[in-house]
Amino acid sequence: MENSLSVNLRTKGIIMVLSSAVFWGSSGVVAQFLFDEKGVAVEWLVTMRLLFAGLLLLLFASFKKKQPVFRIWKDRFSWPSLILFSLFGMLAVQYTFFSAIEAGNAATATVLQYLTPVLIVLYLAIRSKARPETKEIIAVLLSLFGTFLLVTGGNPNELAISGEAVFWGISAAVALGIYTLLPLKLLQRWGSEIVVGWGMVIAGIVFSLFYPPWELTGTFSFVTIVAVVFVIVFGTLLSFYFYLESLNYLKPAETSLLSCAEPLSAVFLSILFLDVQFGIGEWLGTIFIITTVLMLSRVKKSSKEGKMDAN
Repeated sequence: MENSLSVNLRTKGIIMVLSSAVFWGSSGVVAQFLFDEKGVAVEWLVTMRLLFAGLLLLLFASFKKKQPVFRIWKDRFSWPSLILFSLFGMLAVQYTFFSAIEAGNAATATVLQYLTPVLIVLYLAIRSKARPETKEIIAVLLSLFGTFLLVTGGNPNELAISGEAVFWGISAAVALGIYTLLPLKLLQRWGSEIVVGWGMVIAGIVFSLFYPPWELTGTFSFVTIVAVVFVIVFGTLLSFYFYLESLNYLKPAETSLLSCAEPLSAVFLSILFLDVQFGIGEWLGTIFIITTVLMLSRVKKSSKEGKMDAN
């Protein structure tokens, strides 16, 4: 009976983390639809997602988790770090990721953002002045080759996506690295719901000063509303909740491994619904980049570096 219960709980965890990954990946595809078909501005969608998703996360933390969401502002050591994370982590990663989608497509933007673990490995190696392990060096080389294939399609004489899309995609990977490393102490003290929730709200308030959410660009329709709600609820709140809940049933390394379904779902859905063209070169590049994530998830398992997904 115990073994059967254990299998059922593990299956529940697997379903949750896969659902989380698919929601994250599909939200990028829906965002591309809003940009391409409805003329929605990146800045408006970023503001709406940050404000409403952040508020929903704080409500979730307050009512579901029974956490005191305002106590963090009474800690003079925490709130300055929270503001820094909000602006240079949360806002940066949201804006660069959606800009990468607008300049290119959801598939390549999501895959390029998955270069983050490689960038973190390089950063930590430089900071500690330590030589990376052999597996890490191989992962870096694979990621570079995978990026080359993804952005050129295997033809070095031309780009498969625009230079602007490459710039924003790599910028998103850098921003996600900052987003992952910057709030580690905050996460240990206050938990991910409060830190991410407030990070989104603060970033959304600051961004709304420049791009007010009531100034909608593009075509406003029922379909537009449904798509925006999907990005906020499914692509943010539910994906975040399912990812966190899966940690109750699976090991962190397993959730990281299964979350690689995110770029794959973005690629498949982009091809299926948005007619995005993916040749052999792009597929090989995607596989190489995902392989680096799988390799790095098995390097230094004892590391306490956490992972938060910003999509």
